[in-house]
Amino acid sequence: MNMTAVIKDKRDVGCKIVKREVPDTLGDNDVLIKVLATSICGTDVHIYKWDKWSQERVNPPNIMGHEFAGEVVKIGRKVTKVKLGDIVSSETHLVCGTCEFCLRGEYHICENTKIIGVDVDGCFAEYIKMPEFNLIVNKKGIDPKYLSIQEPLGNAVHTMMHFDIKDKDVAVIGCGPIGLMGVNIAKAVGAKKVIAIEVKPYRIEMAKKLGADIVINPLVEDVVKRVLEETNGKGVDVIGEFSGNKSAIEAAFKYIKRGGKMSMLGITPDHVTFDISNDFIFKGITMYGVVGRRLFDTWDKVGYLINHHMLDLETIVTHVLPLEDVKKGMEIMISGQSGKVVLIPSHKE
Repeated sequence: MNMTAVIKDKRDVGCKIVKREVPDTLGDNDVLIKVLATSICGTDVHIYKWDKWSQERVNPPNIMGHEFAGEVVKIGRKVTKVKLGDIVSSETHLVCGTCEFCLRGEYHICENTKIIGVDVDGCFAEYIKMPEFNLIVNKKGIDPKYLSIQEPLGNAVHTMMHFDIKDKDVAVIGCGPIGLMGVNIAKAVGAKKVIAIEVKPYRIEMAKKLGADIVINPLVEDVVKRVLEETNGKGVDVIGEFSGNKSAIEAAFKYIKRGGKMSMLGITPDHVTFDISNDFIFKGITMYGVVGRRLFDTWDKVGYLINHHMLDLETIVTHVLPLEDVKKGMEIMISGQSGKVVLIPSHKE
């Protein structure tokens, strides 16, 4: 049986819609999933645009995409974690289970990680095969378009909730889709004041809608001065860095409070320079590098937030398109005029 899939077909800009065989030959611990919704990630945009990172990492042709929710339609003979009919989402990092880090339960930093849609076939398709280990069974009755964004939501949860932010002054740097989730999470778990830092007008308004108490545009204001004004000259307790912007990161060291905490998810191609003595050591701050999601602690936190209706998912998901409109979805993402963009496979027989 054939299915519709979106592939990175060549080492150039773009993608292609093709017909592929449904991957229904399963190993003992494999699960076949009918994809009900899949969302576009910034990583997918990098691959679509065929930037320097993609050229060094991706080897076409691969099915693109790594964020999804779907229905279990076939299971391997040793599968026990899920059953037919379950609605599942998936951890997208395929880990080895045998390296030093996996053996001590730190799967998120597995040294042999492969990522679906990047290193192997992904989920921009009507069906995907996954190991049962990676699957998360969702609560019934939640729209799959919201369940499909749990993987990037996990990045935001990992970033914002690694340090205690309840009753704290918090800064969120960069309000792309994951940063916007970070704003929403900070507000949901009880941050005292949420300060968002963003330059694009559309995302400034989104950040306000999702709970930011203050939004600072560094193109028109001195961020360091304004943050200090908003925190009685002390600075913020916790920073979630989503932008990967060199100047934004360097400024953050100037307005983080003594003893403050900084979680860093944004990737920068630039060398960041800061005063390690005065802005790091003598301030006594803690920095944490965020890699994906902690398996499966982060997923448990994501599930709790969704199942208890603590997040504004209706605002975070701004566009829903047919899978065949993937190029339109990519252009919407590139424009910066969106939150999460979700694609729905048609499953035409």
